[in-house]
Amino acid sequence: MYDSPHQFEPLIPSVLPAGVSDKANRLAVSASRLAAMAHPSVRAVLRELVRSMCSYYSNRIEGQGTHPRHIEQALRKNFSGRPEVARLQRVAVAHIDAERELEALVGAGTSPMSSALLMASHRALYARLADEDRTTQDGPVIAPGELRPVDVEVGHHVPPSAAALPAFLSRMDQVYDKPMTLETRLIAIACLHHRAAWVHPFRDGNGRAVRLQSHCALWSLSEGLWSPSRGLARSVPSYYARLHNADLPRRDDLDGRGNLSTAGLLEWVDFFLETCLDQVDFMHRMLALDSMKIRIDALVTFRAATDKAMRAEAILPLHHVFSAGPVSRREFSQLTGLGERTARSLLSRMLATGLLVSDTPLGPVRFGLPLDALQFLLPELYPEAATSVDQD
Repeated sequence: MYDSPHQFEPLIPSVLPAGVSDKANRLAVSASRLAAMAHPSVRAVLRELVRSMCSYYSNRIEGQGTHPRHIEQALRKNFSGRPEVARLQRVAVAHIDAERELEALVGAGTSPMSSALLMASHRALYARLADEDRTTQDGPVIAPGELRPVDVEVGHHVPPSAAALPAFLSRMDQVYDKPMTLETRLIAIACLHHRAAWVHPFRDGNGRAVRLQSHCALWSLSEGLWSPSRGLARSVPSYYARLHNADLPRRDDLDGRGNLSTAGLLEWVDFFLETCLDQVDFMHRMLALDSMKIRIDALVTFRAATDKAMRAEAILPLHHVFSAGPVSRREFSQLTGLGERTARSLLSRMLATGLLVSDTPLGPVRFGLPLDALQFLLPELYPEAATSVDQD
């Protein structure tokens, strides 16, 4: 049983291979450029889509998949009549609302690298759920934001004793919650993700809480436009294998000077950074203006073949709204080149299908990302959204 913080050193490797430092640098540069690629109105709608996607993938990592359409229905307060589906819907909505709350906390000054934020992540998620939705399989009800009062075993891993948890969290704050360069901070975020999971401070819900903290720690760089959860969920066996390897004790005199394996921790850091870099590079490809024009063309052409209210004249104005931002309804109609009545009918159809969004009945229109269009507009971002879903 671990009972002293020196037993989970190193918290950050003292020597970093050139490849790890290079990945952290490339991630910082690429993510910074991504935020400037899309109009603010597009970033806003994409941010909400990624938020739902994070909820879906975090659930899936835990082996509790909820169909994206069920999440979309739950956000409209439309819950399934099947108890298990409805429970997962409630967990998904709680995760989405928890993200918003935590982002506000970080914006108000709470350090995303602190144990206080980790505790807040657990509390923000589970305090939103009724007792029946946070009852563990072995009986106890998860206490939101409270350290576990008992010693536990997690597979082959025996986390620190319950009595020692405050000391371990305090040591994490000493190492992670301090000023760093951006590249060093990215490496520290990866290390914190593992060490927080290794400490296992809560009776249950540790994985979700740790991923929420990582989301917040990356927020200033990601702005919510990408998430490591998507990449981690797509390679769950590798995710858990890398976490496990970083759990291992030091192998020999060439494996650092801490109690735990430096090589295992570096392997995890490299995997985490590579996952983040892959997600950022993917979003770069998705948001490129030229390729988006091609995908908008394909979507509208496909729909126009079976939907008489959809017309090819929508392609140019829809791409304009994507690249330049909201326009008035009159401007959108003019961009179609159609007669007034036909243009108005086309605009109504695009609003009805969610390809355009407006806050008021006569207000400006902006770019939308409905789930049933993602297979064209953002292929492979959220492919599960295009699959069929069982009806209640």
